[in-house]
Amino acid sequence: MLRGLVKGNNAFVPTAALRVAVGGGVDVAALLVTERGRVRGDSDIVFPGAPVHPSGAVRLSAAAEGDEAGTVWLDADLTAVEEAITRVLVVTSTDDGSLRDTPGLSVRVVGPDGSAVVAYEVTDAGDETAMVLAELYRRAGGWKFRAVGQGYADGLTGLATDHGVEVGEEPEDAPLQQDGTSPGPEAPLPETGEPLPEPVAALPEPEDAPPAPAAPQALPHASKAAGPPAQIPAQAPAAQAPAKLPATHPAAAGPGPGPWPVALDLPVPTHWPYAGNVFEPRALEGSGSDVLDVAGLPPGPVLVDLAVRTDGHTAVWTLTAANKEEDLLVNSGKKDWQGRLLAVVPLNGRLRLKLTAAGPWHARVLPLAAARRLTEDTLESWGPEVLLHTGEATDVAFHYRGDTNFIVDSYDLSGHEDPAELPEHRYPYINEIGRRREALPVPGGTVLVHVQRGDGPWRARLKQPSAAVAWLRRVRD
Repeated sequence: MLRGLVKGNNAFVPTAALRVAVGGGVDVAALLVTERGRVRGDSDIVFPGAPVHPSGAVRLSAAAEGDEAGTVWLDADLTAVEEAITRVLVVTSTDDGSLRDTPGLSVRVVGPDGSAVVAYEVTDAGDETAMVLAELYRRAGGWKFRAVGQGYADGLTGLATDHGVEVGEEPEDAPLQQDGTSPGPEAPLPETGEPLPEPVAALPEPEDAPPAPAAPQALPHASKAAGPPAQIPAQAPAAQAPAKLPATHPAAAGPGPGPWPVALDLPVPTHWPYAGNVFEPRALEGSGSDVLDVAGLPPGPVLVDLAVRTDGHTAVWTLTAANKEEDLLVNSGKKDWQGRLLAVVPLNGRLRLKLTAAGPWHARVLPLAAARRLTEDTLESWGPEVLLHTGEATDVAFHYRGDTNFIVDSYDLSGHEDPAELPEHRYPYINEIGRRREALPVPGGTVLVHVQRGDGPWRARLKQPSAAVAWLRRVRD
């Protein structure tokens, strides 16, 4: 016989494999807690991203035939619950308003024979967005059900904190030394999965290299392709020798033609708006200040790999059709500069870049599809770079070891349809000075992550969220 309870009431239930039905169209999870009222770790959270507890005792299951719309089922085999677990909390949450706006919020327990044993209907929900709806708990050698109805105005974050769910710090990368390398075999660098570049012969010294101009003291605001405004210290640091590059960095062998990996054989991402913007890489070389002029390109964003052997100042501007300087892409006083730039080819298909440099240089123009892919493996680089993320919402962890501006922004390409333009850059972005660890949140889908400034070595990888992070993800976003 069904026994309806009010908030705070409890009743014995069979110590058997029970089914718990939650109505109201809300999200449902279960927390398995000890006598201290806390989970032991992420594995004690059962939610759609981790629908089965490791013990197999608690799981989310498919709706039954004839269920009302919005019903979610939780199977709880009380005979299989580990001894250390004293309570199984039935947790609900909503993204649509508050629980007050959720009609039919209720829970009922069904026995092994299919008959309803006990039920609880929530009638006093308020502005809360998350709630411990009910609990199954040990008592006198058996199990009882309690109608809890405890809401949390601060949502899953407050509920999780009360029950010991901790979003731990991500494991740190192996530390980088001042020169950008790892300290030794005890902390080897993770494999990036990309082929090492072929060695490149050093370029001959120019006979009459022009004197290097003084490095400017400020970085003007870059335009749409360049992202957020630059943050500048009160006194720009003097030019100095760059840190030693990791062996995997394309510039480690010195500037030269073709040292960069080109990932044109990678599959085109889903919803990729630039599928038609594929062309053979264009190579250029020269010495000293010059204009890089490449015609016959498809309009839209492209990658420009540039390596300059210099002891002086390097700057790169995009040029308008009227030959006016427009976007400042590079402004560096570092020696032997190298990086991958993001530029936009105008509708006439002709890319023109003004290069200020003292020394020989090599450049390549590549389609955007050649961008290096972000994964959970550590990716190492130096200087500006363009990276591609395809997947679920996550964070990109950066470890920067330079002493100048480190600026990273991103572009969400999901839903973007114009192959001749980039969408507006996203907020938030990273804009800091000097060595640091930072994380950039990126949405799910296809996203360009643009390291716009960074005269120094850095590492990047996708954070692999724990179960707790995944459960709280929509609250944090």
